[in-house]
Amino acid sequence: MSVTAPADKRFRRSHVKPARRRSVWGFWRWKAVVGVVVSGLALYSGHRAVAFIAALEIFHVEHVVIRGNGRLSNGEVLALLQGLRGRSILSIDLEDWRLAVMNSPWVADAALRRSLPSTVEVTIRERAPLAVGRINGSLYLLDDRGIAIDEYGPAYADLDLPIVDGFSSAPGEEATDMQRAMLAGRLLEALRAGNMGGQVSQIDVSDSRNAVVLLEGDTTLLRLGNEKFVERLQSYLEIAPAVREQMPAIDYVDLRFDQRVYARPAAPARSGSTQGRGTAPSAKPAPAASRKSTQTG
Repeated sequence: MSVTAPADKRFRRSHVKPARRRSVWGFWRWKAVVGVVVSGLALYSGHRAVAFIAALEIFHVEHVVIRGNGRLSNGEVLALLQGLRGRSILSIDLEDWRLAVMNSPWVADAALRRSLPSTVEVTIRERAPLAVGRINGSLYLLDDRGIAIDEYGPAYADLDLPIVDGFSSAPGEEATDMQRAMLAGRLLEALRAGNMGGQVSQIDVSDSRNAVVLLEGDTTLLRLGNEKFVERLQSYLEIAPAVREQMPAIDYVDLRFDQRVYARPAAPARSGSTQGRGTAPSAKPAPAASRKSTQTG
């Protein structure tokens, strides 16, 4: 006799397949893909919108306002910015145009900024000429670093500047000339800061470690070395009257040793010959006493 047991509902039947659960990883991956697509469309739309706005004529550069220029005319600055007008003010690279302005030897620094909708403002800081250098037989304006700005000519006749000699035109002297330029630059900057630039008429940097100067109305060569330029000039001005009482004609005064000053009397002029100004002869100078004293040897 067969007995049929009732089916237990607590157990699954072997032929019934369980329902699949949706993968959590797949859901987030799909969401990420959708996000990337939406972001890409937004960026593309934004780029197209910016390009459209930039192409509008109202945003094309029409005006260039120039400030800070003195020696450089507006026309010369605009020539450096040739091609800027008509471009989109939103897409131009201001750094590229700033470097174009910096190509002028007169420009020490420049800054450009946009002024919407169609103006570019240019602010210039010019290099200040502090001397006239004699280089390779020609005269050039020099700045406070001893670097040539422009060739000296009638256009700069209003400038009353000292002359700097000592630069060489010989091959292989480039490194030494750079040292001379640095010495001249330090001297010129010190004279400017000490308000003594107008008292110096001539400078010689033939020796890159010893600047020699002539003061206005004075034929005495003053050896200043490579530091303390203003202090040494001031010390000479203090003792000069007392020294001249004992030595009316002075060839040079060596001020490099701070605590002691050495002076050499000028050699008597010979008939039929002229004595050029330059580095003094190598003969031993007569020593003077300390700066506080006016005694000369």
